[in-house]
Amino acid sequence: MSRPAPHPNPDPRPFALTMGDPHGIGPEITVKVCADPRRRVPVLVIGDPGALARACRATGIPLTVRTVATAAEAAAADGRPGDPGVLHVLPEGPALPEEPALGTVDARAGAASFAYVRRGIELALAGEVRAITTAPINKEALRLAGLPYPGHTEILAELSGTERYAMMMANDELRTVLVTVHQSLRTAIDALTPERELDIIRLTHQALGPGARIAVAGLNPHAGENGLFGREDLDVIAPAVRAARAEGIDASGPHPADTVFMRARAGEFDAVVAQYHDQGLIPVKYLGLEHGVNITLGLPFVRTSVDHGTAFDLAGTGTADHTSLLTALHHAAELAAHA
Repeated sequence: MSRPAPHPNPDPRPFALTMGDPHGIGPEITVKVCADPRRRVPVLVIGDPGALARACRATGIPLTVRTVATAAEAAAADGRPGDPGVLHVLPEGPALPEEPALGTVDARAGAASFAYVRRGIELALAGEVRAITTAPINKEALRLAGLPYPGHTEILAELSGTERYAMMMANDELRTVLVTVHQSLRTAIDALTPERELDIIRLTHQALGPGARIAVAGLNPHAGENGLFGREDLDVIAPAVRAARAEGIDASGPHPADTVFMRARAGEFDAVVAQYHDQGLIPVKYLGLEHGVNITLGLPFVRTSVDHGTAFDLAGTGTADHTSLLTALHHAAELAAHA
């Protein structure tokens, strides 16, 4: 499942890269990605020019931060997508302090990070960018700003008018798709239905294509042990798997969750459908945050993101690793080429 950097594409539209929470590592990893010679696609950063300029100083990267008014202007100016000399930024969001308190939760930063994503969605829906790649946002900062979203996925779905969507986390060894995402474990279990299970299996199949082997993880230990440890696996998950197979999807399960991810990593399955957040994300993140990518399935455009948070403890140090963001950009290019 190796993900080499994509070849240059004749499509001149840039890829939108949203800067993330200005108080976190988003500006620094954005700068590092734009300066990385491995980048092979044109990028339009949506964010705050001042924050990006500070990130250039913190990282010691001598980029020229140049503001543009449209995505087309950035595409026309970026004749050499791999040229690390210029960072094209589309200013968006509320004004930020010249000397922000980096590494702190702040309502203004939350509002700004939301504004960056909103503008990226608008550009993607209008066809002005080829895809969106997002740097991390902070859920508490969003809440302080009065924005009732638990994360990127829900923002993207609501603002794009998408009702059927799912979160896929992927790296070179494992793909996992979540049935429930940002909610408590108690409510997640209550939210499991055969219809929801089948919808996630279908979205996974659509994303991976014909012939994809999809394993569905059980909810309870040993996938319920035939009802001994709970009936959710028998009454909710198994019927959805049978319905998917009746549609010609190569789905199987429910499989015991303590072994199914190892089997997928060994090549037996192409993806695992996981029942709740930590069940699916712990295996992927254990294999390395720097190579993990968050992909939203079901949207009318391609969206990828990093597999880590805002890392407030590293903000302003210039030491944050940008590998996950660069990998997410490469995944976006690969997916957009086949969209």
